[in-house]
Formats: sequence, C-alpha cells, structure tokens
Amino acid sequence: MQAGMVALTEAAQRHAGPGEDGFAAYAKLRVRGAMVDLIRRHVPFSRGAAERRRKVRECEASLQAEFGRCPRPVELAAALGMSESELANTIAECEPLRFESIDDAYADSDPAFADDRPDSFDVLAEGELRNHVITAVEALPERLALVVQLYFVEELNLAEIAAALQVSVPRVHQLKAQALDRLRTALGPTVCLI
Repeated sequence: MQAGMVALTEAAQRHAGPGEDGFAAYAKLRVRGAMVDLIRRHVPFSRGAAERRRKVRECEASLQAEFGRCPRPVELAAALGMSESELANTIAECEPLRFESIDDAYADSDPAFADDRPDSFDVLAEGELRNHVITAVEALPERLALVVQLYFVEELNLAEIAAALQVSVPRVHQLKAQALDRLRTALGPTVCLI
C-alpha cells in the first residue's frame, strides 16, 4: 500500500496530460507498476524459476498421491520428461536465494575469504629487495659473484663449487664468507642474509 501511495503521489506531481480520464489511466499504470516492482524486488527468484518450481511441486504431489509415498528422483524426472541431472539443476535453480549480512558471514579465520594473491606491499618490498640484492651482487668482484651465483642460484654444494673453481673446499668457504660480509655491508642491517 505504501509503494502504491508513493507512486500515486508521484503520478499526481508528474502528470501533465489533459483531463481526469487520462490521469486515472496513467495513475493506474504507475501504481500497479510500483507495487509489482516492489514485490519483484523482494522475491528471491525470477518468474520463470517460480513457474518451474510450481511445476515440480505439482508433479511431485500428484506422484505422491498416486504412489502413496514420496516419488524417487528417477520417477519425478521421468514424469517431468527430463533426466535426473536436469531435474537436479532445475531444483537447484528454483531454490530461493539467501542473503546474509556480510558482518554475520565474514570471519578473518574463514578460508573462503582468504585472498591467495600476495599483498601489494609485500610484492613491492620484495621487488625493491631483489633490485638491491642484484645491485650488490653486481658490485662484488667477479670471483665472489661467481661463488654467490653457484651457491645460491645454481644450488651447488661447497665441494662442487671447489671442483668448478679448482680450489679447496675451505677456500670456497672463505670466498663465500667474504661475499656475504660484503653483501651485508652493501645492503645494510635491514636485510638478513644466510
């Protein structure tokens, strides 16, 4: 009634046609349309879904009366002339939508609300750190940069690096320690290196 009254008031304000007969037809359309719109806004499914739901329920009721029990999905699907999967889809489509307040549904600990993407700040910080490390490694002497490359990027152990450089394992350990000391100095205290 309230939606109809609002629509009637708006119709009276907007109507610029001649005579009362024209206004009555105009107001009737506006009031009826406003009421139908309000109902449609509050019905959780479409008219087609409501029709399909009514058809399924009527068929189910007639089969229940015929069999004296609830019909099985196979029987209901056959009576409606569709497959079981089509029946299941039809029933799912005809279920009314449930709207819940985000405050009631949301929880920080719920994995459904977790974002798999990395945090933008973390991505930016990681990119900056990577650039600083690249610059610091490029500033190392060639032999120390090679040791860092073989150990951290190629993931060779100290013995493999010693064989590649044709030096002893303790010497590779010394070179690695020198490289890490220089990198720590170049990168500052905010970066933690192994």
